[in-house]
Amino acid sequence: MADAKVIPFDDDRSRSGGVPRAARRRPSGRGTASVSALPGQAEAVEPPDGPEEAVGPPGEAGGGGWDRRIAGGLAFLRRRVTGEYDVDEFGYDEELTDQVLMSMLRPVYEKYFRVEVKGIENIPSEGGALIVSNHSGTLPLDGLMLQVAVHDNHPAGRHLRLLAADLVFMLPVVNELARKAGHTLACAEDAERLLRLGEVVGVMPEGFKGLGKPFGDRYKLQRFGRGGFVSTALRAGVPIVPCSIVGAEEIYPMIGNAKTLARLLGFPYFPITPTFPWLGPLGAVPLPTKWTIQFGEPIPTDGYPLEAAEDPMLMFNLTDQVREQIQHTLYKLLVQRRSVFF
Repeated sequence: MADAKVIPFDDDRSRSGGVPRAARRRPSGRGTASVSALPGQAEAVEPPDGPEEAVGPPGEAGGGGWDRRIAGGLAFLRRRVTGEYDVDEFGYDEELTDQVLMSMLRPVYEKYFRVEVKGIENIPSEGGALIVSNHSGTLPLDGLMLQVAVHDNHPAGRHLRLLAADLVFMLPVVNELARKAGHTLACAEDAERLLRLGEVVGVMPEGFKGLGKPFGDRYKLQRFGRGGFVSTALRAGVPIVPCSIVGAEEIYPMIGNAKTLARLLGFPYFPITPTFPWLGPLGAVPLPTKWTIQFGEPIPTDGYPLEAAEDPMLMFNLTDQVREQIQHTLYKLLVQRRSVFF
């Protein structure tokens, strides 16, 4: 199998030949993926007055659609086998993410957790932005659902680049999938570079403290670290977008922590829930809670002087402002929801 070629991260060349990346994105992320014509075939052009009518004999409606899907699938497989696809310097594979990874996550997002998104317009249509969210749920499914929420709902079709903990890149298979999906190590250097290149970056400052907190502490934000994300946003001059996620806390109600087993396995915690490990693999299935993701009003940082990133008092105040806004929104969403599951 040929190796995929690596392109500079800030190279906006399209795989189809010079079209800027923004022009290739889907408006909503829910439509069918564009299909490249097979060698020797003419490209299908959509008529200006509406979508193409179904092609095929009477009684076989949609026959042309199946042909296009099969052709597109074969073309996709050919590109994967021959290595004719692009990845950036962080390992992000946009084609694989759009056509495979998002397609696998979307049924969980739409049908299982039935995610409702609010305030998506608060994410800028262009340029860098730092999304700061609460973290919960025992397993980091909230990060994946947040990624789908941005990908499928933003009118500019933006992609979220999540900052992940070291543990993610130490696990086999998970490591490769995370990089293909655009995740990168949670360090200031990588985050600042992505932001300066105009990417939407997501960070969950609570880390494992929020992810593995007891069920009795649900929706109570843990410490937001030392404000490193604020310093990064100040240096890059990008807005901070607070994000509140309701519904993830209840998917794995953590009623205990087997600390000895966690140390033996090298994990930050080993959860005990009402179903796990008692029901074996079945106990690892998350509860089908109803989720709400709300993006708050952005907090601008471009008005501060260059030396502001080194001011500890300013970083503390901005960190506290972001944390309080997320916590207040969590309480508001909890009051508004009718049920954990509906």
